Amino acid sequence: MTVLMHHIYEYKKGLRNLVLHTMNAADRVQAERRLQHQHIDYLICPVSETKINIFFGAEACVAVVRHFGDKKLNRFTPEEDFILGIMLGYDRVRQCNRYLQRRQDAGYDLQAVS
Repeated sequence: MTVLMHHIYEYKKGLRNLVLHTMNAADRVQAERRLQHQHIDYLICPVSETKINIFFGAEACVAVVRHFGDKKLNRFTPEEDFILGIMLGYDRVRQCNRYLQRRQDAGYDLQAVS
């Protein structure tokens, strides 16, 4: 819960627009209470029987993640993966390279991108 509280602090201070926090599923109720108390929009996605991902932050950002559906992160399309990475504040150039690699791995012709 300490890391979750730090992520909430960063969001409240404007350092992040969207946070992805992975945690023990047993702490779900406590995490939800904390986010609700802070009036922070969130989405919980199961990772396994013991782990969950909590996306939280700006309503528009959480809405975009909701739009992706309830699939696991490794099932995101290259475009969804790119959008999520950018919203989470990952390095833009690395995200571009990751996107291009994922498109290539999926068999898309990248000549049009060059």
